[in-house]
Amino acid sequence: MQLIVNPPQFDVIVTENMFGDILSDESAALGGSLGMLPSASLGGRISLYEPSHGSAPDIAGKNIANPIATILSAAMLLRFSAKNEAAARAIETAVNEVLADNIKTADLADETSKVVGTMEMAQEIAARI
Repeated sequence: MQLIVNPPQFDVIVTENMFGDILSDESAALGGSLGMLPSASLGGRISLYEPSHGSAPDIAGKNIANPIATILSAAMLLRFSAKNEAAARAIETAVNEVLADNIKTADLADETSKVVGTMEMAQEIAARI
C-alpha cells in the first residue's frame, strides 16, 4: 500500500523474486504503463537487467510495444554493472527529452501526443543520445 500511497519514501526495495515481480507490476501504474518500468535482479556474481513486463509475446512483431523499459534497463546495466554513469545518464536524458516532446507509444499517449510505434520510439531516443 505504501508504494502506491507514498512512493517517494522508497529509493530501493529489496525482496525475493516473487514479491519483486508483484511490486514491480504494481508500481508500473505510477509510471503510467508497464512499458515504462526497468528492472534489475542484482546480487551474487550475475545480474539480470530486463523490462519488468517480460517479452510480451502477444504483441511481438506488431510494432506496438513500448521499448522504454527495455532501454532504461540497459541504462541500469551501464550504471550498476559497467559503472558507466555518463552513458546511463545519456540514455535517461534522451528518454526524458522524447517524452517531454510529447512523443509517446499508444500505452502512454493522449489526444495531444504524437503516437509512434516501437521502432520509431527507439529511433527517437537513439537520435537524442
